[in-house]
Amino acid sequence: MPRAPLVAAALIFLHGCGPAAQSGDGTAAAKAAAAPATAALAATPAPIAAVSPTQPPGARLVWSGCGNAAVYNGAVPAWASLNAPAGLNYVIATPDLAMGYLFSYPLLAGPDGNKILWYVRAPRGGRPLLAEGHPLGSSQPAASFSQPANSSPGEIYPSGVTVPTPGCWRFRLAWNGYAADVDLLFSPPNSG
Repeated sequence: MPRAPLVAAALIFLHGCGPAAQSGDGTAAAKAAAAPATAALAATPAPIAAVSPTQPPGARLVWSGCGNAAVYNGAVPAWASLNAPAGLNYVIATPDLAMGYLFSYPLLAGPDGNKILWYVRAPRGGRPLLAEGHPLGSSQPAASFSQPANSSPGEIYPSGVTVPTPGCWRFRLAWNGYAADVDLLFSPPNSG
């Protein structure tokens, strides 16, 4: 048995035998004893040193991007290389806890959506990726998407990203207690 559950069980047992348990209010004592053990055993994300994104060594700048996310091609960060799609442009979020492979470039506004494969450096922990977006400098209109943590290999989330209007959009990506922002430029839909 792992050490943490044994320690927690011992603390609960010892606390239950102490003066607080004999005070006459068994319910309160049981709750007080269980609270520290529950907090100690709760799954919390491990800290990860995150920094502002920089151009990965060996990558080439495709476009300086909009907002804080340049578009790159070529070499990718090691944490996003497991079975990575070859030859696709990509963006790195701020802080550098997530990146997105762009299956179409430029991204297009409108109902058809854009396929992006998100790699996250911080563990998914079985939690979905939730994304909320809006045009840079404005709160409206808004767009959102979510993706369950059911894809593999690696810490990935395939998604379709749809926005109603062209322009530079900031998305807040959130998963398993982590978050990062990425700015994406959406062009007007092609007129046929």
